Amino acid sequence: MELIQIFILAALQGLTEFLPISSSAHLILAPIVTDYSDQGLAFDVAVHVGTLAAVVGYFRHEVISISSDFFRAWLNPAARSRESRLGWMIIIATLPVGVFGLLMKSLVETDLRSPLVIAITTIVFGILLLVADRMGKRQRDEYDIRWLDALVIGLFQALAIIPGTSRSGSTITGGLFLGLSRRAASRFSFLISIPTILLSGGLLTLELMRSDTPADWLSLSLGTGLAFITAYLCIHYFLRFIETIGMLPFVVYRFILGGLILLFLV
Repeated sequence: MELIQIFILAALQGLTEFLPISSSAHLILAPIVTDYSDQGLAFDVAVHVGTLAAVVGYFRHEVISISSDFFRAWLNPAARSRESRLGWMIIIATLPVGVFGLLMKSLVETDLRSPLVIAITTIVFGILLLVADRMGKRQRDEYDIRWLDALVIGLFQALAIIPGTSRSGSTITGGLFLGLSRRAASRFSFLISIPTILLSGGLLTLELMRSDTPADWLSLSLGTGLAFITAYLCIHYFLRFIETIGMLPFVVYRFILGGLILLFLV
């Protein structure tokens, strides 16, 4: 892979994984727009590792607190805390994407990767994000999430299996509809991305282990590092400014992207 291709694809993955604009759509469209050859499965695994390391690193204190309290409450129910309860909500929210991911894997990899599907989902879920941002009460934080809320957000996340939907966009949309603040909806979206990226990255790794493709370790290392840096910065600044700027800039971007794709297809 050329250096510029590594930079573009890794930066795209790092930025779009956590912004509500769909990483899968950008990674599918990037080779079409740039005329680069497909980056390959190994590179996909590498950039997933980078984004996973970024979200775990950014929320390292929360991850340690939630994990330790979860297992402590598992052994001693009397030791339950709001962190252990949040751990259960993360698990519940992850279940739908695991089930739907396995059931729809072949369909997603074939029929649903078309530019037309991406254009439609980009626009439609942009509208839903705007409606949720305008109608949501934005009064609750992530610790107020109940098991039914977590399941609803998990179902929104399962919809993101369809390219163009956006995992972060759909989960934030679900959270806003349920009355979470923008920051809380985003934080919960990022927290549930950890097991979700682990699952998807694990499946990609299994496929990679069954293939005989030689690895370009320099390209993979650069891709991992660049994805980590861009994802970490993206999370930091998104959470810092989201209450101020709202979701409108991302909705406008989705409309423009979807419109350009439709225009290209005409």
